[in-house]
Amino acid sequence: MGHLDGRVAVVTGAGQGVGQGIALALASEGASVAVVGRTAAKLDATCALLRERGATAEPFGLDVLDTGRIPAVVADVAERFGRVDILVNNAYSGCYGPLLSLSDEQFRRGFESGPFAALALMKAAHPHLKRDGGGSVVNLVTSAMVRWDLSTYGAYAAAKSALRSLTRAAASEWGRDGIRVNSIAPHATSPAYAGWQEANPEEAAAFCESIPLGYVGDCEQDIGRAVAMLCGPDARYLTGATIPLDGGQANFG
Repeated sequence: MGHLDGRVAVVTGAGQGVGQGIALALASEGASVAVVGRTAAKLDATCALLRERGATAEPFGLDVLDTGRIPAVVADVAERFGRVDILVNNAYSGCYGPLLSLSDEQFRRGFESGPFAALALMKAAHPHLKRDGGGSVVNLVTSAMVRWDLSTYGAYAAAKSALRSLTRAAASEWGRDGIRVNSIAPHATSPAYAGWQEANPEEAAAFCESIPLGYVGDCEQDIGRAVAMLCGPDARYLTGATIPLDGGQANFG
């Protein structure tokens, strides 16, 4: 028995990394999971892991950049699972680099896969989240938004800052619908982090040294379990918040 028994979660970018860790943690608390992402093989792998834990899980192929398909995919999830209680907007495919090096298309991609896609998913899920009460949305942002030096992080931080503001707005407008909306800013051992760590071992070591708890979080145990808590009854009075899950590194003020 878990505190999310009978709940249905939609997790984007759930084929690997943080999204997969969140899906595993939600399933461990009893939630059924719609595993959403671009690559069928990765979605199937995550579904297999979830089913090993006794959870119901189904893959849903979707590139969140294709916002026109989002309402149909959410409707398909609701029809096949019978409800939608939790939405986790994890998928993102923006870029990094000095501002002068970025094309308009590269800069726009971060916003289209970030706040634009998240809003489309939130709007599509809203009637389902409202219908059964106790709906919860978690949007993934970043501590780069409050980084002391934003060099090369400008496009990423700008898109995620927009998503953070969107989170606050939805929390204000949807609270009376019984829907809570929060964001998290995680540091996690995702495949992207692992690749950067391997390519930049000295910089990665210095980065870890700057984290008060001394390590980068595990995708399931440190990030996913916190999301499971946020989506459950113990966080029922929490909405509109940005939760840093970064070992105490960032100062959000």
